[in-house]
Amino acid sequence: METETIKNLYKTPHWEDAEGYFDGTMRSVLRDDENGKTILLKLPKGFYQTAHSHLTTEQHFVVEGEYEADGEVYEIGSYQIFKEHEEHGPFISRNGALILVIWDPIKF
Repeated sequence: METETIKNLYKTPHWEDAEGYFDGTMRSVLRDDENGKTILLKLPKGFYQTAHSHLTTEQHFVVEGEYEADGEVYEIGSYQIFKEHEEHGPFISRNGALILVIWDPIKF
């Protein structure tokens, strides 16, 4: 997927249903190439996702709103990093949130 080099995250990006997530979750793909993947993930009110892990490192930056994970509240400006195969979650967002999510490339 080809992406632009510069994006303004506060202008309306292209949103699509985020398959595999809680109903109403939307995503905007900012980057998807051999160097990894970066998306904006828009969590709806009442969002819930079970604990899970990935084959690669994942980073979260809360742009708007907040979510809860492991008994902690992550509000605007919060950052988390999860190493490959590290279980994280469950995640809950009572009022919704906008999260910048970055995945490193998968190592083979």
